[in-house]
Amino acid sequence: MLLYFKKKGRVRSAEMGTHTIKSHGTKVARDHILDWLILMLLVLIEVILYVIHPFYRFVGRDMMTDLKYPVKEDTVPAWSVPMYAVLLPVAVFLLFYIRRKDVYDLHHSILGLLFSVLITAVITDAIKNAVGRPRPDFFWRCFPDGNELYNRWGNAVCHGRESDIREGHKSFPSGHTSWSFAGLGFLSIYLSGKIKAFDQKGHVAKLCIVFFPLLIASLVGISRVDDYGHHWQDVFAGGLLGLVVAAFCYAQLFPPPYNDEGWGPYEYFRALEESRSNTNSGESVNELDVQPMSLAVVSQQVRKHGNEFAALEDLESGRR
Repeated sequence: MLLYFKKKGRVRSAEMGTHTIKSHGTKVARDHILDWLILMLLVLIEVILYVIHPFYRFVGRDMMTDLKYPVKEDTVPAWSVPMYAVLLPVAVFLLFYIRRKDVYDLHHSILGLLFSVLITAVITDAIKNAVGRPRPDFFWRCFPDGNELYNRWGNAVCHGRESDIREGHKSFPSGHTSWSFAGLGFLSIYLSGKIKAFDQKGHVAKLCIVFFPLLIASLVGISRVDDYGHHWQDVFAGGLLGLVVAAFCYAQLFPPPYNDEGWGPYEYFRALEESRSNTNSGESVNELDVQPMSLAVVSQQVRKHGNEFAALEDLESGRR
């Protein structure tokens, strides 16, 4: 009976999520060291892609008609994108960790988020540099004084600041939008699994929580069009890219949100099964330890009764 309660206690502790940073953090990090090295490689690739010059597409006089929108300050500054696309989701992940004490969930959610954002960033900047599409405000980046100049082939000869011209050829796709949907899209899918939004119980309020991060990402994309920093096609492509990458990265680490086990990562359930297997193995060993003791007691009792029977027989023989 004591063994039974010990077994139930160990299984219950595993089910309650006692895989903390202190107890399992080192093991989880060691098991995924290669993934973190790849993340650092993605950071290096992203820095290189950001620094190199994009393809300078031909921009003729007739094309300038659609590229004369005024230069405006960004409604959503570039420095703020990592704040809400990365740090905000991480803060949500930490809240769930405080509640459940599951280092597998915390580690995999952060790992998946970083992969989602960095893969999206690398793809976005690679396409930006390869396409070289001019932004809607390219005219004023190219000719800040308004004096147009073209070469004999009709291509614009810009005399603005080099950094403005270089950024002016990075319209497609929108980096603000792709980053937003990569980070907040991942958060949206994560929340849908945690609150069981697709449990078929008809709680529409859960969908409001799931769609809220996507709404923020959409508003960021709209602001890029309003600021004349991107064409609408750039924003649409960036949003689609970020959301698709987020879905793939999430599916690599977590079950689908509509799954009964969609609230936790795959590795958590594997660890839970290992805990149960170890518990069952310990139970079997303890039962085997008890059996020899029982046999010894029975044997001792048999010998005791055998001696008593022998004494009685001797007594009867003496009487005869």
